[in-house]
Amino acid sequence: MEIIVCVKQVPDTTEVKIDPQTNTLIRQGVPSIVNPFDKNALEEALKLKEKHGGRVTVISMGPPQAAEALKECIAMGADEAVLLSDRAFGGADTLATSRTLAAGIKKFGNFDVILCGKQAIDGDTAQVGPELAEHLAISQLTYVSKLDITAGVVRVEREHEEGYEVIETTLPVLVSVVKSINEPRYASIKGRMKANRKEVPVWTAADVDVNLDEIGLKGSPTQVRRIFTPQQRVQGEIIQEDTARAAVTRLLTKLNQAKII
Repeated sequence: MEIIVCVKQVPDTTEVKIDPQTNTLIRQGVPSIVNPFDKNALEEALKLKEKHGGRVTVISMGPPQAAEALKECIAMGADEAVLLSDRAFGGADTLATSRTLAAGIKKFGNFDVILCGKQAIDGDTAQVGPELAEHLAISQLTYVSKLDITAGVVRVEREHEEGYEVIETTLPVLVSVVKSINEPRYASIKGRMKANRKEVPVWTAADVDVNLDEIGLKGSPTQVRRIFTPQQRVQGEIIQEDTARAAVTRLLTKLNQAKII
């Protein structure tokens, strides 16, 4: 079975910084991690490989530093990795990103399953997976909490607010997974040694079949007009008195002084 996993390197959400001039993330000096949902996708891919045999390849679009995220995936058990990296890819929205990923996957040739995390924690759009399936003209199953493939038939449980749906389709298919589907494994020492020796190939726009007018910032119909950090509000005050009555009296006094009541 040929399995492809799409992963994204994202900034640690506790360290996000925005450039007010360009309205883009400041990545320099900001800790980066593998998108957590993508780790669940990789774990499910490794389970499929263990059951059916085959190969797991991870692919990512991002700056050169994203190669570290791919090496982490190799350390966890992926066989191969490819990084799509080019200035022409920069500034892409979800549509332009999915076009680039689709071009990269088409370069691989045949595949059976594409696995994605349900969404990236930096954008939270959950759009790239479905858009990628549309570009490749294959079935898509999203928000999957349970996955089984037998004799070419894909059967999943699709999670939603009121329970789950059971859906079947055939290969090839794109599946986006939720966190509850599994618990990602830790990288082994042997896996880390393999990742350290592995060279991650980098494909540029010249290496894949893309229309330069449809990728990167130029090919993005979604434009960010402004991003800003809200000003910090005045800190609240904790009222501590010996009795509840005294605390209520003090609170009412402050509310009167503020002309709230």
